[in-house]
Amino acid sequence: MAPRLWEETEGCSRKTNVSQVWTLECRVLWWRYRPCRRQSRATNSRRKPKTTTRRRSAAAALKMEEKPCCAALSVQPSRGLVDEKFVVLVQNTVPSCPLTIHASHQCEDGHSWHAFAHYTSDASGAVNVSEDCSVGGTYSGVEAMGLLWSLKPVPGSKPGLRMRKKNVQAPMVITISVYKGHLTEGFGDQVPLAGTEVERWYMAPGVRRIAVTEDGLTATLFLPSGPGPFPGLLDLWGGGGQLVEYRAALLASHGIAAMALDYLTCKYTMETGKMVEQDYFEAAYTFLQKHPKVLSSRIAMLGLSLGTSVTLKTAVYSEVIKLRCAVCISGSHVQPLDGFLKETLGYFNENSGKTCFTEDNEAIWRNLLLPIPTDLSLKVDVGKLQCPLMLIVGEDDQNWCAYESAMDMKEMMERAGNSYLLTLLLYPNAGHLIEPPYTPHARSSLFRDVKSRQKLMALWGGQTLEHSRAQEDAWRKLLVFLRKNLYGGVKSTSPLSNL
Repeated sequence: MAPRLWEETEGCSRKTNVSQVWTLECRVLWWRYRPCRRQSRATNSRRKPKTTTRRRSAAAALKMEEKPCCAALSVQPSRGLVDEKFVVLVQNTVPSCPLTIHASHQCEDGHSWHAFAHYTSDASGAVNVSEDCSVGGTYSGVEAMGLLWSLKPVPGSKPGLRMRKKNVQAPMVITISVYKGHLTEGFGDQVPLAGTEVERWYMAPGVRRIAVTEDGLTATLFLPSGPGPFPGLLDLWGGGGQLVEYRAALLASHGIAAMALDYLTCKYTMETGKMVEQDYFEAAYTFLQKHPKVLSSRIAMLGLSLGTSVTLKTAVYSEVIKLRCAVCISGSHVQPLDGFLKETLGYFNENSGKTCFTEDNEAIWRNLLLPIPTDLSLKVDVGKLQCPLMLIVGEDDQNWCAYESAMDMKEMMERAGNSYLLTLLLYPNAGHLIEPPYTPHARSSLFRDVKSRQKLMALWGGQTLEHSRAQEDAWRKLLVFLRKNLYGGVKSTSPLSNL
């Protein structure tokens, strides 16, 4: 019986150059290298041929040569959420063959990214990325999602790129291909043995996207699929400004009515040149609270970087915002209590002389707030916090003094007797930008200052493998934390309830 290697895969054409190449390489060697035996049979052609096991094997080998080898590559699921794992499987290749599995993606800004890993097929000619070990490439070892989190700008790209999804209503499309040999470059010049496209979405089917301009807000609300009502969440990003939607869209895909809020480059600021005050965030909270699809008493706040400063200050001091819980990623409680954003950014600028630069001219801002002040007028008194708080900290954060701030907040809460409200996640060798799972790690990238509009290279920190694992672990625990505090005591059929 012909081995499976020679079976033709459904949907694969016999006319491809790939099949012809593999057919030649899969010839039966003992038949190719027996010219003497073939010559002898030609000389004695009048003899009555004998049917032997060897000749039957040779005939079978020739028959096998006529049937081309066709590698097959599959990704399951081929369509799913960005935080959902997939399985990449290569089959029908030559046993013990060196192979390169390659992923490529073109962002909405036109820049191309890629990742690749080197494998050796097993005795059946197969590679399972979820189980087999990569021996080289942009990652090594057994890494089921390495083809996503190790994505890097292709050679020749401009420096300082960072991958961020802008249009969450369209999927992130990744092309995954398999090549013969262990390649490190020139993928565009090679013909792959097989390839397929996969779609990764931030918005699950049924999630609704609603632009919000009421009460002077610049925001986007994402409502989960289903009748509701749902717990709510205000999603705040950092000092780069803009309306960043992808995290809120993903949270809505997990059953939370999440509203992404622009507070640095919002319409009010663009028109007046003034920074928003605390009442802007209170208006956003009130909008969520009054929405018919939102549970008014179950609203959380999530902040990253500068968004952490806003989250902590409003959670402790606002008379309007009464949070069910709060999540702070890579931030600090250090800020002047007198005033709001303008005064906070002014305080940072006063300490700008502490900025350091690497040999590659990358800015390090983590020292701006160090040492952590003892003066309570210069930091939020988290000892007064009355809702559960999750702090997510990368210990290699080069942008904010997140680790030192977290240790100080922990001590303040222990002294005040409310440390039972604190969940602290510390990740060695993780950097500042802790994002949803499998987001490619950017150790540094271009950053535009909101006030001066100047661009510079910012060092965020983190080592790619450890940072990527931190993102996966932190996201899973973040969802569990939100489920516990937002859905506790509420019967839910949302995807979040299955965690």
